[in-house]
Amino acid sequence: MRQAAGASALAAWGPALAQFRVEVSGIGLTQLPIALPVFKGEAAAPQKISTIVRADLDRSGVFRTTDAPGIVADESSRLDPIVWRQRGFDFLATGSISALADGRFDVRVRLWDVVRVQDLGGQSFAVSAAELRLVAHRIADFIHEKLTGEKGVFATRIAYVTRSTQRYQLWVADSDGESAQSALSSPEPIISPSWSPTGAQLAYVSFESRKPVVYAHELATGRRRLLANFRGSNSAPTWSPDGRQLVATLSRDGGSQLFAIDPAGGEPKRLTQSSSIDTEPVFTPDGRSIYFVSDRGGAPQIYRMPALGGNADRVTFAGSYNISPAPSPDGKLLAYVSRVGGAYKLHVMDLASSTVTALTDTTADENPSFAPNSRLILYATQLQGREALMTSTLDGRIKARLAGQSGDIREPDWGPFLR
Repeated sequence: MRQAAGASALAAWGPALAQFRVEVSGIGLTQLPIALPVFKGEAAAPQKISTIVRADLDRSGVFRTTDAPGIVADESSRLDPIVWRQRGFDFLATGSISALADGRFDVRVRLWDVVRVQDLGGQSFAVSAAELRLVAHRIADFIHEKLTGEKGVFATRIAYVTRSTQRYQLWVADSDGESAQSALSSPEPIISPSWSPTGAQLAYVSFESRKPVVYAHELATGRRRLLANFRGSNSAPTWSPDGRQLVATLSRDGGSQLFAIDPAGGEPKRLTQSSSIDTEPVFTPDGRSIYFVSDRGGAPQIYRMPALGGNADRVTFAGSYNISPAPSPDGKLLAYVSRVGGAYKLHVMDLASSTVTALTDTTADENPSFAPNSRLILYATQLQGREALMTSTLDGRIKARLAGQSGDIREPDWGPFLR
């Protein structure tokens, strides 16, 4: 990408600004103010890049954005930083999109710090029309990392399940819920999708054999491998961080217990030895421990045990019904669903202090899953009488409703960083 004009040469602009809004609720304590005028050439492009970037940044809870109506700028436009500082913005991102002779599109962006009058760098892409949304997410990731020092998650993917007119579908979508692609469709239930560490596969449970069976599904090819079809129930698969094994709940020995499964095949290894129901396993980020749900204390609570099996310690004590553990990738937090007065609500525990925070005022939350940078939580719920995919910041102040396929939305899982 060519170097943009120096910041000292920026010249004045002055149209009034208006705030861009996505379906976001709540107000964050501190947000970085950034302006993203419409990219030059965007009106004729198949995707509105600047709109997608603004929506990504707004969902993060870290940024306060504007689209600067009436202004169209590219990566080399001459801009006056004083104008933007006077209007309350610390940062500015400008760019362009143009058609190439081979049918692809050239997309360029440059980021400015208008307080320090610094060029923070830029990016350039030459992509097909089908890749433009991904490019927009990558631009948002670039801005997020430049201004926060942390990797953005906008170019990652999510998976979820819908049921509509007795048809179940497993969907893979962008992190904002857009561009959903059906990975599997079945007249029988599909549950418990779980991303592999590389993002190349999904494990899930299918009832197409009229009983719960665990499969691994290669997304690039559509090929499936049978992982667990033992006597009784086979459910709740989860990958180890190194991808070398899965842990699932099997009832092959009578009760519902946790077993380690080699993806290449072989005899499962039993990890729990209780007479209770042990289910919903999930590894800690370092792979050394497993969180799971058990009713061994009389009601469902979350426990933690060594990854190779052994004694389990109870983790949740507040509330009489706690399920769906989801540790953050940085190992600092545990999200889960707690039943409170008959309502199912998303909670987060600080693992160092055991402090628990309720994040939602909805009543049917389920299946929390952290973004790979640990800064957002994806979950399913009912909002205003409709099924919804939602994200929440860690303090619950910023919530965003994602795009989703119609039907009964269930069991979202946030995929890893792209590799």
